[in-house]
Amino acid sequence: MDEFRGKVAIVTGGASGIGRALAQELARNGARVVVSDLNGDGARHVAESIGGDAASAATLDVTDAAAVENVVRVTAATHGRLDYLFNNAGIAIMGDARLMTLPDWNKLIDVNLRGVVHGVAAAYPIMVRQRSGHIVNTASFAGLTPNPGFTGYAMTKHAVVGLSTSLRGEAAQFGVRVSALCPGVIDTPIKDAAQLLGGADRKTVVEGFPLKMYPAAACARDALRGVARNRPIIVVTAPAKLGWYVYRLAPRAWIRIAQSFVRRNPLFEASRRG
Repeated sequence: MDEFRGKVAIVTGGASGIGRALAQELARNGARVVVSDLNGDGARHVAESIGGDAASAATLDVTDAAAVENVVRVTAATHGRLDYLFNNAGIAIMGDARLMTLPDWNKLIDVNLRGVVHGVAAAYPIMVRQRSGHIVNTASFAGLTPNPGFTGYAMTKHAVVGLSTSLRGEAAQFGVRVSALCPGVIDTPIKDAAQLLGGADRKTVVEGFPLKMYPAAACARDALRGVARNRPIIVVTAPAKLGWYVYRLAPRAWIRIAQSFVRRNPLFEASRRG
């Protein structure tokens, strides 16, 4: 993909999972990458694994608007431009929405939504002045369809899709591109790091998931192909594409499928007992 050769990219949440895979795939295709993450040691490890001068690392909390602005500004100043921003950092909270506290809701909003907003607010004006650039916001399949058991998470991801597709319409006049990346079930550390409500057993939840997890490296390759083709919404994995199609074609049928998922999902075991 020559699209990325010699380009400058920032990846948030780059220490692991999809972010790590994106950083590695960007570098493999000739880009210079700033790997940023709250886990600074992890970001440095990824940058070092890429090697040479193709990658650098930054410790970054995406909930800190000033910190995000600083990383974006320094990157653009150092390289003379910013070609790509991958707003990828995210967290997950799973389970019955009745068990979510207000801090739970706010934590999801702060990282998954405000973190993206902070990246856009910092990078978009630079790209407008350049008359070029591409912002890629990681949403989710959960941002395209109803996903019971992931209500708070889905809320933030639906917002990211709406932000991305709406901004895309504005940004085109300035030569700036915007895409929403919507992966399906990807094999990343989020399955181990996600907060489970109601004392759900993590092993049971993960093993009981109906779909095989797609490798993060393959997700990154698919994602960059979609970016190179300037797709507005980049859906990764065949089941996610099928599910999105079914929901658009027959939303009531999809909701019935989702309701049956709730009845047998171990995430809701505590609620059923209560």
